Amino acid sequence: MRVVDSHLHLWDPDLLDYDWLEGALLRRFGPDELDAALADVPAEPGFVFVQAECAPAQSVAEVDGVAALAERVGVRGIVARAPLEDPAATEAHLVAYAARPLVVGVRRLLQSEPDGFAGRPGFRAAAQAVASARLTFDACVRAHQLPDVIALADAVPELTIVLDHLGKPAVGDVDAAAPAGGTPWARALAALAERPNVICKLSGLPAESSGEWSAAQVRPFLDVALDAFGPERLLFGGDWPVSGPYGRWLDTVSTWAADRIGDTDAVLAANAERVYGLR
Repeated sequence: MRVVDSHLHLWDPDLLDYDWLEGALLRRFGPDELDAALADVPAEPGFVFVQAECAPAQSVAEVDGVAALAERVGVRGIVARAPLEDPAATEAHLVAYAARPLVVGVRRLLQSEPDGFAGRPGFRAAAQAVASARLTFDACVRAHQLPDVIALADAVPELTIVLDHLGKPAVGDVDAAAPAGGTPWARALAALAERPNVICKLSGLPAESSGEWSAAQVRPFLDVALDAFGPERLLFGGDWPVSGPYGRWLDTVSTWAADRIGDTDAVLAANAERVYGLR
């Protein structure tokens, strides 16, 4: 089984500043910690590193730090932070990233921003520059912000948008009985999937659950994504270390894909290679 994980985080608070870290996440998560998380995984994943929201001024330093670990960890691509609210600053970042071949995309975290943030003229101009640089844009939003991603996809159709974490639906607790289908989130996801320039990551659901989670609990959400996007526009993402345990999430997605699709290679590996243009 091939695995190319489209969503890995690494960080070390002694090297860079991460104001959002707290609790169990407020410590180093580097190669050794990743090795421990992968101890029970029957595959040797390759990874796309996704920026971990260090201090904005340290964005390029974060890329360089991860690039130095790439061979050790198996990082094949990097989604770097870019300040899309500022077109001039975005251009400067794109120039820096052009000299760093592992950078395959950018992300500007949107989940804590007000509705309409990605619809501002400056943001859309910067998004067009990202598209012109042939980089992808990872959109990390909450479910109520999915209409903003739809609007961005329509405004910049040349931009490949990768939706992180299925748009962060409310997964609930392990005994939750509410179906994923038919909800406002499911309807918005289906509308987003009508835009051919949008891809969806099967990632992050463990972090959206209320503590413990089960395969039976999250499979309806995976079903909604499959019905909306089809097997060629879905990417496996581990979201480690925010989501976990790693082996259980990989087993959940791979078993589901085998049951629903048959051949798991597209969802688990090939789609990520194609979407991010991994060498």
